[in-house]
Amino acid sequence: MPSKRSNSSYLADLTPDEIKSVVDQYTGLHEAGSDRKKERYESLVNHYYDLVTDFYEFGWGSSFHFAPRRRGESFKASQLRHQLFLAERLSLQPGMQVLDVGCGVGGPMAALASHSGANFVGINNNAYQIERANKHTRNVKSLCRFIHGDYMRIPEEDDRYDAAFAIESMPHAPDKAAAFLEVFRVLRPGACFAAYDWCLTDIFDPENADHQRIRNDIIVGDALPDIALTGEVCHALRTAGFEILEARDLAPESHPETPWYRALQGRDFTLKSIPRTPLGRAMTNLVLRAGERLRMVPQGTRAVSTILNTGADALVEGGESGVFTPMFFFLARKPLSSGD
Repeated sequence: MPSKRSNSSYLADLTPDEIKSVVDQYTGLHEAGSDRKKERYESLVNHYYDLVTDFYEFGWGSSFHFAPRRRGESFKASQLRHQLFLAERLSLQPGMQVLDVGCGVGGPMAALASHSGANFVGINNNAYQIERANKHTRNVKSLCRFIHGDYMRIPEEDDRYDAAFAIESMPHAPDKAAAFLEVFRVLRPGACFAAYDWCLTDIFDPENADHQRIRNDIIVGDALPDIALTGEVCHALRTAGFEILEARDLAPESHPETPWYRALQGRDFTLKSIPRTPLGRAMTNLVLRAGERLRMVPQGTRAVSTILNTGADALVEGGESGVFTPMFFFLARKPLSSGD
């Protein structure tokens, strides 16, 4: 279970009395329909990460993302390689100013700062995650700073950054083109934006009930307004003004024995991996259920675990069926001029 904090809450800085209320609000936003979710996306995402950040850190450490895995490669090693792939594609170097769009709790930023020596600014609309990010980047503190803000409205001047990246954060955007346009605005001409996005693949069939169920469970389990098709992401980038240099799904690059979703299947059974496995997730849920009855944990904590379990199971199904990928990679460039 997540470690207990000084304010007697297991979830971010919420008090025990607030947790069930926030769970109910989060559930209510999802039941309100897609238009309502997009209208209230900032509240939706904030509620979600207030509830789940401790659970994620318990199971995933400081990097909340998947990666294509090579045969025999550990999950953590694949994550680091996935992060450094972005540094290579962006040609990160000391002195560069780099924007981390939706920086999470700062694990990837810490790795990239240590590797490249570039200067990083992370933007995140969740204050608790920024608190955690400051901790995770303390060894490279001079190279990292954070903005508590919305990446749909980046509070920075035009043409400021030499590069930008996003690791599985753009799925939360209620309007892809508008989000990409903000990144475009703050990049210097000629600068590049690299990202891993969550997408539906060409295999997805909107008339297939199982495909729709998988899609909907991922949306609810991961606080998404919707899930775009890969082609829609490319269209949104071009609409924002970017030139697409690369765009491809990296999921097929995983070795067949180590698909990207293996971490959620329970096939990597180590003490550290247990919380990510179906057995570990079920055990956590049972412990929290008992804890709520005994008033050892706040009411609503088990509901958070259930939300995450639903999302995790759907991610595995999405990966196994091939209808979903969490690693649609793109590298896009802001032209040097309107005629470039």
